[in-house]
Amino acid sequence: MSHVKNFGAVGDGRHDDTAALQHALDTGERLVVFPRGTYRILKPLVVNLDRTGPIALSGSGGTAALLMEGAGPALRLRGTHQGTAEPASIAAGVWAQQRMPSVSGLEIVGAHPEASGIELEGTLQATLTGLLIRQCRYGIHLIGRNRNFLLSHSHIYHGRGVAIGVYLDGVNLHQANIVGCHISYHGHAGIKIARSEVRNLQITGCDIEYNFDPAAADSADVWIDSREGTVREGTIASCTIQAKYSPGGCNVRMEGGREEATDAGLWTLTGNVIQSQHTNLLLRRCRGVVVTGNSFCSAEYRSIVVDQCRNVAVGTNTIDYNPDYPGARTDGVRVSRSAGVSLNGLNLESCRAGDAASGAPIEVFDTENFLVANCQVLSPLHRGLHLRAVRNAVVNGCLVRGARQTPATLSESLLLTGCEGVELGANAFEKGARGAVQRE
Repeated sequence: MSHVKNFGAVGDGRHDDTAALQHALDTGERLVVFPRGTYRILKPLVVNLDRTGPIALSGSGGTAALLMEGAGPALRLRGTHQGTAEPASIAAGVWAQQRMPSVSGLEIVGAHPEASGIELEGTLQATLTGLLIRQCRYGIHLIGRNRNFLLSHSHIYHGRGVAIGVYLDGVNLHQANIVGCHISYHGHAGIKIARSEVRNLQITGCDIEYNFDPAAADSADVWIDSREGTVREGTIASCTIQAKYSPGGCNVRMEGGREEATDAGLWTLTGNVIQSQHTNLLLRRCRGVVVTGNSFCSAEYRSIVVDQCRNVAVGTNTIDYNPDYPGARTDGVRVSRSAGVSLNGLNLESCRAGDAASGAPIEVFDTENFLVANCQVLSPLHRGLHLRAVRNAVVNGCLVRGARQTPATLSESLLLTGCEGVELGANAFEKGARGAVQRE
């Protein structure tokens, strides 16, 4: 065990501790302890894992803080792992010297416009826990190649400028878990993946909130951007994901690049509360996505948007509004230019999507091989469902009822526009001004 004050660090928040801390990391024992205090640094502290051997940094249970007054990450952990997570691909020297670098119980505060928290490259089994990272451009930044990454029980909070809480940036990463974290108040994204190859990512039990920019065209709490790269095999489960309305903003945004929709997919979203943005969930050019057991509410544009996707199953979810958060909302589900999509067991209440001529809380356009079953649409403004240019579809076991306090306001329950091969069965459709089902 090495205490950094034994290497000359002061920890009073005024003295430049950069050299002393780097000396402790380079030559100290494998457990490097930061006693209570604020350690001011002016450039990144670099840990070269092939030289240090297995290493753990401890902030003494959160009583120690790094104040980063320079550009770049406060901590840069560099390894040399070039294999996969398969044991046989891990070099003996990596096992001996580099496995499971750990940082725990430490606060990192950015005091420079380009300051970041922790950067990881070439690491194997990096484990970050019990951290508070704030006022940083990037909280956790993964680049290059990494394997078996764990981030847990940490606060990535209040980023500086156009910030990202956890950024997978041009990274080749398999087997990663983000568990039990609070990732909030970043201007661009809470969690973002871009230009990366990622497999087996689990985001579980997190509070991911208010990652938005009202002045930007795009922002998201969770942004999986596979327009360059591929991101497959992941889960978002048991999280609260909410923000405020921003132009083009999403709570969860997942998008691929190729028309065959193979860049982003094989994902499951389940057991989440997702609310209060322009769009709650956007899936664009995705494939093999399951969305079930979630609570959606208060979307300015739509609760769920599925565009140019294949094999998407939207199961039992509620779509409602939060009376505690007044403001413009529309809500509802919109499916367009897709194939092999099913909506089953949705409960939609008081959605405002659609107008007198077109649109509905469930609207499906230019789509083939589509199923909507066992859905309830209660108190819509004009109709429950609108299918336009839909081919080979089934609408079965659905219920549509207008608002009881203002009866006979519906135009119809189901509007079919230019559709082919649509089968209807066992539906309970209320008659509106134009009947229960209107074909155009």
